[in-house]
Amino acid sequence: MLIIAGTLSVEPSDVDRLREAAAVMMEETHKEAGCQQYVFSLSVADPGAVQIFEVWDSAEHLEAHFATPHMAAFAEVMGSVTMTGRDLMRYEVASAEPM
Repeated sequence: MLIIAGTLSVEPSDVDRLREAAAVMMEETHKEAGCQQYVFSLSVADPGAVQIFEVWDSAEHLEAHFATPHMAAFAEVMGSVTMTGRDLMRYEVASAEPM
């Protein structure tokens, strides 16, 4: 299992455009094989911070995700916003259990 987690920082004036693209991205990505979770969340404390949390069954599923049409459309929107920071990590998880 893979987890992708972190923060994208964008100019606050670009958040609405990013929100629209992220909503489509989440909806389409949830339909993909191997996607367990895929969430964008806007910070209430920092108007330009977008939290990302993804859970994938495998690296192969994540790689297939990068080749989807909705990923290409999202990348186009991301290219049009002013990114001020990026802090994303990829974690390989050996086991997980409920708390």
